[in-house]
Amino acid sequence: MPEIGERAPDFTLPCIAPSGQAGTLALAALRPQPVVLYFYPRDATSSCTREAQDFSRLAPEFAALGAQVVGVSKDSLAAHRRFVQKQGLQVTLVSDAGTDLCERFGAWGPKKLYGKSYEGILRMTFLIGGDGRIAAIWRVAKVAGHAEAVLAALQGAEN
Repeated sequence: MPEIGERAPDFTLPCIAPSGQAGTLALAALRPQPVVLYFYPRDATSSCTREAQDFSRLAPEFAALGAQVVGVSKDSLAAHRRFVQKQGLQVTLVSDAGTDLCERFGAWGPKKLYGKSYEGILRMTFLIGGDGRIAAIWRVAKVAGHAEAVLAALQGAEN
């Protein structure tokens, strides 16, 4: 996993924009904008929906600071499109079907559900500065208030 101050791993992956249009997103192409890169387990589940809604609700405030919010899961583009359209999301969703990006960011690992162990996406968020370096990292335990905390950190970085 990259640490604060290190360069974020570059990537180019398929994505769905808030408009529902499919495309490709390259992290390097977003520079010098700051990027909020959040990893979440699965489209349309309760916590993942809440997190996407919270980031979407605050999207104008992130945009006012020049930042783009990007969510990453291993869901397909078709699933992402349904999720964006059903929830009216205002964030870009990247499909990491092979989990390579999740692994490079340390967001893939052991989880437990109902006492059963398995490998999956760990809920994590990275604030990447306009210089491409990691400015902050969150290992998200609770979704409530998380998007607001990320926005506050970005606002602090701007001052």
